[in-house]
Amino acid sequence: MTTVLVTGGAGFIGSHYVKALLRADDITSVTVLDALTYAGHVENLGEAFLDERMTFVRGSILDAALVDRLMAGHTWVVHFAAESHVDRSLTGGALFVETNVLGTQVLVDAASRHQVERFVHVSTDEVYGPLLKGAADEDAPLLPTVPYAASKAASDLVALSAHRTYGLNVCVTRSSNNFGPAQYPEKIIPRFVTRLLRGEPVTLHGRGEHVRNWLHVEDNCRGIGAVMRHGQPGEIYNIAGGTDLTTRQLTELLLTVCGASEDLVTFVPDRQANDLRYAMDWSKISRLGYRPERDLMEELAATVDWYRDHTDRWAPLSGPATAPVLAEVAR
Repeated sequence: MTTVLVTGGAGFIGSHYVKALLRADDITSVTVLDALTYAGHVENLGEAFLDERMTFVRGSILDAALVDRLMAGHTWVVHFAAESHVDRSLTGGALFVETNVLGTQVLVDAASRHQVERFVHVSTDEVYGPLLKGAADEDAPLLPTVPYAASKAASDLVALSAHRTYGLNVCVTRSSNNFGPAQYPEKIIPRFVTRLLRGEPVTLHGRGEHVRNWLHVEDNCRGIGAVMRHGQPGEIYNIAGGTDLTTRQLTELLLTVCGASEDLVTFVPDRQANDLRYAMDWSKISRLGYRPERDLMEELAATVDWYRDHTDRWAPLSGPATAPVLAEVAR
């Protein structure tokens, strides 16, 4: 009997992963724990609510008593819950430390007490910091630049320490930039798509030369699933293998898919601590059978179609058309 607790399961990546779990025949039950802060929405789970195996609990990973009660009935844990927006971390780093570091400590403490069989902590390529050339493997030093990345690096270490100290079966995944349907419109792809569909301008930092690896959310979920089922305790797995693009190249693709004019693109001074390039070596997870399968252009088109068809989901979140928006390139 496999019962899974998913933290942050009403967020973008978490909700896609919950749906993937419910497609597996060997999953007995799934409990979603989510605080439903600004980027978490029950609508993201959609048809998952029709599956009697899923239970939704609104609550915080900082609520130790609640976490302890929930942990007692689960064999696997997948930990997505986090503050994740770089720009917000620049002006409110304390919240990121509280949620990402202390919240992870609450979870691993409870998981250790209840002897959970498997625990996957979901992290980011940003913990490695910028790389002008080459790619970071899992043994690369942690050199985070911004408060968000620093808080995730610290939470990675908290999770891994539970394996070394208490023998908890912990694995850490670090993925590159995700995209796909239902992503909150503060990240660059949904922000640009929702603005371009309304004929509004979009802004690029610097000259649009920042490089990111773009991975469809379903490919990331498959990688996380492979680590959950086959990962070795105490190990880290990079999940990448999508397409490397500069922000300018990405913007050109989005203009094409949205049928928008290049005149809508403007350039602004670069953001503070905006890392030029991230890159990861993902050969380690490939030995677990993982390979990305989604085609970038096909999935960008499908993502644009989703936002075009679901204006009720994103228009209230985007604010007035006249609001100034600076795009950011982090997850």
